[in-house]
Amino acid sequence: MQLAPRQLDLFRQKSPPEPPPEVRSESDTSELRSRAGAREETLMLARGLAQRIANLVGPALKVLLTVHDNRSTMVSFRRQPPLLKLRLHHMFLEAPEPVVSAVAEYAARGRRAAGRVLDDYISSRQERIRTTPSRSTELVGRGKCFDLDDIFDRMNTDWFQGGIRARIGWGRNTSRRRRKSIRLGVYDHKAREIRVHPALDRPDVPLFFVEFIVFHEMLHQLFPSDRDTGRHVHHPRAFRDRERAFPRYHAAIAWEKQHLHELLRR
Repeated sequence: MQLAPRQLDLFRQKSPPEPPPEVRSESDTSELRSRAGAREETLMLARGLAQRIANLVGPALKVLLTVHDNRSTMVSFRRQPPLLKLRLHHMFLEAPEPVVSAVAEYAARGRRAAGRVLDDYISSRQERIRTTPSRSTELVGRGKCFDLDDIFDRMNTDWFQGGIRARIGWGRNTSRRRRKSIRLGVYDHKAREIRVHPALDRPDVPLFFVEFIVFHEMLHQLFPSDRDTGRHVHHPRAFRDRERAFPRYHAAIAWEKQHLHELLRR
C-alpha cells in the first residue's frame, strides 16, 4: 500500500562529449550468471543497453544503469540532473529495440503507451523472475507496540474464514533521508509474505489503523493485480469493494490523510 506517490520531473541534458553510461550489477545469482555466461559478459551487455538508452533519450544525458534480480519492481528510475538513474531487471539485457525504446520513452517522457509495452514484455518473461528469495528472510511479527501475528490471525478468522496463507512481519526502516512517499504495507505474491512499515509500530498509532493495513494486504491474496484494457490495475474494483467492508474503513482513511506527514518524517 503506497501513499503520496512521488511525481518525477523530466530533465534534459547538456551537449556531448560525456563519459559513457555507468553500469552497476547487483545480481550474482546462478540464473544471471548462466544467462550472461560470466560477470564480464553481463557488464558488457549492460553497458550496451545503457548506451542504447542514452542514445534514445538524448546525446548529453548521463545514464546510470543498475541491473538487478528483484522479484517485484522490474523497472524504476529517478531523474537527478545531470543523471538519469535507471534500475532494470536483468531480463532487459537482451531486450529487442522496441522494448529498449519503450524504456527510454517511459523514463524520459512518461509515455503511457511505452508503459504498456514494458508490461507486455515483463509478462512474457515471467520465467526470468525468481520465485523464491535469494536467501531466507526472517519475519518478526512481534513489535514494541503491536503483534502482527496476533492481528493477522484475528483478521484471518473474522474476515477470511482462515483462508489466507501468508507470513507476516515488520519491514526494515532503511531510509536515511526525508521521504516523499511511504509504503505502509506490501504483499509479495510469490513468497506469500506481508511486510508492514515499522513507522506504524508506535504508541500514537491506533490499533484499528494497523488492522486496516494488514486487512488491505491480505486482500491482495484474494484479488491479485489485473489488467483493464491493457492497463495494469493494482487494486481491481472487487478489491476496493471488499476493502470498504472493513468496519472502520472511513476512520482509517481519515487517520491516514491526517497523519501522513508525520509518518513521512519517521
